[in-house]
Amino acid sequence: VQLQASGGGLVQAGGSLRLSCAASGRTFSMYSVGWFRQGPGNEREFVAAVSWSRDVTYYAESMKGRFTISRDDANNTVYLQMNSLKPEDTAVYYCAAGPNAYGLSGPDDYDYWGQGTQVTVSS
Repeated sequence: VQLQASGGGLVQAGGSLRLSCAASGRTFSMYSVGWFRQGPGNEREFVAAVSWSRDVTYYAESMKGRFTISRDDANNTVYLQMNSLKPEDTAVYYCAAGPNAYGLSGPDDYDYWGQGTQVTVSS
């Protein structure tokens, strides 16, 4: 599976962005997809994930109510809608895919990673 993340950019605090993760290769519908982010000087942290099993979604606590993850298996794409963005959301955002159906909050749950897209939120 090859992943291509896109949709990042510069936005003011309170604004919105929608990130896309486009996949190619094997049967995308059989993979769970997660988003992680890594800010300057920070470790990579979990943002959200959507399972291949019944499209169950998971969110990091600080993203609940602001971010929404969804998948479009017909187009092999997963989206991350980010609203009410804050300067602390500034990071490189990565999408990842893996075969696990549950948990999905750790990098070890994923086998494939995209290249990342930069999100910058100005105050």
